Amino acid sequence: MALRQEVSAWRPAVRGVAEVFHAHFTDYAYPMHVHEAWTLLIVDDGAVRYDLDRHEHGTPHDTVSLLPPHVPHNGSPATSQGFRKRVLYLDSDVLGEDLVGAAVDAPDLRDPVLRRRVGQLHSALALPGDELEADSRLTLIGERLRDHLSSPARSPLRARQRPDPVLARRLRELLDERVVQGLALEEAAALVQAHPAHLVRAFSSAYGIAPHQYLTARRVDLARRLLLDGRPPGDVAAAAGFYDQAHLTRHFRKLVGVTPGRYGDRRKASVR
Repeated sequence: MALRQEVSAWRPAVRGVAEVFHAHFTDYAYPMHVHEAWTLLIVDDGAVRYDLDRHEHGTPHDTVSLLPPHVPHNGSPATSQGFRKRVLYLDSDVLGEDLVGAAVDAPDLRDPVLRRRVGQLHSALALPGDELEADSRLTLIGERLRDHLSSPARSPLRARQRPDPVLARRLRELLDERVVQGLALEEAAALVQAHPAHLVRAFSSAYGIAPHQYLTARRVDLARRLLLDGRPPGDVAAAAGFYDQAHLTRHFRKLVGVTPGRYGDRRKASVR
């Protein structure tokens, strides 16, 4: 089999994520090394074998692996087909150093909900403009990881919290005031004096939609009005709060079913 090495890495504009790293290796072994950040790893194809604190571990595709900072580990393909992985390097303020020991004892977590959320976070980080979504997903991931590592039974289950419609309404009002400017989750939490994770859950419970989905829908509505006023999509993207025209097009097509250009052109809107 021909050797294969594909790597992409970037630093997103999301607080708490030091680096995003995607790689596909067929015959490459990492030597023992350490990271300053927490390493949150999922494997999409194949499997990785690694040693952590002198114990051997593996990462099949249905697990999430969390490797603590400053603890030596290595890594190599567990099969001849190699592996394809996605990694997030998280700053220490996402997970405290008090959880290092628990992560060393149990770095591989079998949790389908956590696995899905980590994949969704990678998707949100892939393109600029979806920072509120990434912030929200990272907050819930951090909370679930802490549940895994801090509870006596190492269970991800959290006691159900009571609905908080007042808190949800306060966040909705903030989002309505800043449709174009946007609002970071950390700033919103400080303004309403609530924990970010509780704020996201309260909003989602009250309105059946996550805060980032609500903000995107409001921006698409604004874009529709501007397009019907005859403004070109390139101008509408910035005026409606989108990162660029590609960002507008991606969400507009998802919510409306057509691109902004076709929506604003009556001659093309009915073409199949």
